[in-house]
Amino acid sequence: MLKRVPIFSRIAPAKLKLLAFTSDRVSYNAGQTLFHQGDQGDAAYVVLSGTADILVDSPAGEIKVAEVDLNSSVSEIAILCDVSRTATVKATSRLEALKISKEHFLKLLSDFPEMAVEIMRVLADRLNHTTSELTAVRSRLNQPHSMSTH
Repeated sequence: MLKRVPIFSRIAPAKLKLLAFTSDRVSYNAGQTLFHQGDQGDAAYVVLSGTADILVDSPAGEIKVAEVDLNSSVSEIAILCDVSRTATVKATSRLEALKISKEHFLKLLSDFPEMAVEIMRVLADRLNHTTSELTAVRSRLNQPHSMSTH
């Protein structure tokens, strides 16, 4: 299953088996939270089945910023940047995931530079998507409002 996850696609099957054995398989029901924004980034998650929402706190309440689905990974930023989690992830269906400890995740990156390159691609793609959405919202906010005259 892990071979289908883009960030692991170039890692040898024997190493992926070791990763699977040294990681925890976790399950969540719809509505359960994998982790909260602000929590310590102690592990990354790879979704093996199911879906989840990525939610960010705002003054108006939680805002859904993205969805997570099969073969996606989440929480790399908290591990790589050594910061608290930047969002809350909540299951929207029954979800199975592989929880990879920070220690194992960083070891994989040092052992497999190609994995680091793939993670950079994933994160760059997310940044590009977020920038496009932000640009669209800003352009809508900056449009002059048409006033009707009576």
